[in-house]
Formats: sequence, C-alpha cells, structure tokens
Amino acid sequence: MWSTALFVIPFALAGLAKAHIAAFHPSMYCFNGTGTTPNLNTNDAVDPLYMLSKSDYWFHHINKCDEFPPLPTDTLELPAGGTFTVELAVNRAQTSYTADGEFASDWPDGKDHPDDYSILNLDGYPLSSSGCIESPNFHTQNQSMASGTAFAISYTSTLSEVTMDNLVVFSVRYKYGFFPFPGPLVTKQWFISPAPRAGAYVLGSGQLRQIPNGCGQSNIYMGGFKCTVTNATSTTPLGTPKPPVWCEDDQSKCVQGPKQIMIWNQLEDNNIEVDGFDLSGHPKSPAYNSKCGFQDGAQDDIFATSPTSSATTLTKCKRMLPKHKRSSVIF
Repeated sequence: MWSTALFVIPFALAGLAKAHIAAFHPSMYCFNGTGTTPNLNTNDAVDPLYMLSKSDYWFHHINKCDEFPPLPTDTLELPAGGTFTVELAVNRAQTSYTADGEFASDWPDGKDHPDDYSILNLDGYPLSSSGCIESPNFHTQNQSMASGTAFAISYTSTLSEVTMDNLVVFSVRYKYGFFPFPGPLVTKQWFISPAPRAGAYVLGSGQLRQIPNGCGQSNIYMGGFKCTVTNATSTTPLGTPKPPVWCEDDQSKCVQGPKQIMIWNQLEDNNIEVDGFDLSGHPKSPAYNSKCGFQDGAQDDIFATSPTSSATTLTKCKRMLPKHKRSSVIF
C-alpha cells in the first residue's frame, strides 16, 4: 500500500522572466515531463491552476502530469521526527537533476539575488506588472508576505484513492524559496505506521500555494510525489482532516487538529472562501501560515487520539540530500 503525499508549489519554464516555482525531486509526477522522451528542461508540473474542474486541477491532470508517475525506485523518504529536502526551481533545468546543477544557484531562477531581496532591493531586476518581485516569480513583494508552501500526505493503495478526506497537511514552510532558507524542521512526531508498508504518495500542495496581496492571478498549485515514511515507531493514525478557515483576526477561530489542503478559485469543490481585508489592509488571500491556522514547520496536531482502522496511517520515505549548490528547502 502506498501513501500519497501532495505538495503544491509554483513551477515554471526556464528563461521566462515571469516563471513560477515548484518543488523538484525524482519522486514527483512528470519529473521527466509529459512527452514520450525525457525533458530535462520541463516545467509541466509548474503551471498554476485557476477556475478548473476538479478532474483537471486534481494532481495537475489538466496537462496529464498525473499520468506520468515516477520510476518504481524513486521515492521521497520522509523520516519520522526528522527532515527532508526538495529543490525549488522555476524549471528542472535550474536543479541539480539537469547538467549536474550547471544552471542552478541558491535561488529558484538560477540567478543571484541579495539576501534581503524585495521590491525595495531588486538589484537591477524589474518589477512585475502588479508591482511585485518578478524573477523568480514569488508572487510577493518581500519574504514576509510570502504565502507559504505545504506538504500533505494520504495513505492509500493508488493515486485514484486519494481524496480531500484522507489527505492531511503534515508540514508547512511560511517563506519557501527565499535565501537564506529557514533552518531545518525537527518534529516531535511526523509520520507513523502500525506496520511496514510499500510506500506513500505525497501532494506538493506545499505546496498548495495561494497568490497574496494582488501579486498576480489568485490561483493555486498542486503536484504529486511518491513517498515512504521511515523510522516510524508510533501506531497512532492520522485524524480526518477538516477544511481550514481564515482566522488571522481571532486565533481561537482556527481549525484545530488535522487540516485539508486549500482549494480556492476553482470551478468546484472550493473549501475556503474569503472576503474583505486582512490586518495589513490588503485583500484577504488564503495562505499556509497563521492566517489560516497553520504553524511554520511540522503540523504536530494531525494525529487521532487513538488508533482506528478507518483513520489514515503512514509509512516509509527517503531524505534527499543536496548534491550541488542550488535552491533547496528543508521541510
């Protein structure tokens, strides 16, 4: 039985000034693109998702990314209570997986930027048409306004069995993509399994990512990974996730316990709606941070109170260590 984890983050084409960003790893779906031959310059998993039916946005089916699984030997290992690393880039060409990292740097676009990179310190790079950072296209004006990235996991036998009711957000990074990156996440608990299993699926909803404060179209991103969990000792299963809510103005309103990824501005099955303005005076935009009840790092409130056969459980996954100087993020 495989556990499916979803990670949502922006991806994009190399060389494009307005490129988005995605998490890359051999365990991802359409790692080699969606063609008949491997594409070392692929951005097929990167495109944003906006006003689509669920059949199109779910696992990035709009361009058949979900029909190109990773090789059986390629899995993302998630050590329980530990950390794992993925590479953030606008294109596979800006990772260590192409040309041994020749076009990679500490930043997702393969270029050099100041540590305090923002619209007030662009170091010669232009603003986007919406007045935000354009390269790489963070969809933000500075690090503090980044909308966050999340990883979610579903313990299922096949990708087709993954649903919003068994897909649980387990790790969040508030300021993904910026350099220097926040320190490693060391969790009290992470994944658990009552018995050894063959693997898992992870959704890079982490990325699900929303566009904050008017910096572009209000869309989301979603990508799938095959995953296994290692070093698990507990048999406590995951609880059933609930939809997050906006709670910036009152943290007591935040959803407690396991939470779903956020589906927003799609044609169907949206699970969060916002209106009005946030505390900074900008239009509200859902984000993987405290505004919607997510803590930075491991989500330690995702477990059920006692083992049950109907609850979601997890198993093994492999840590990917940096192989070359590049833009990486540790969850």
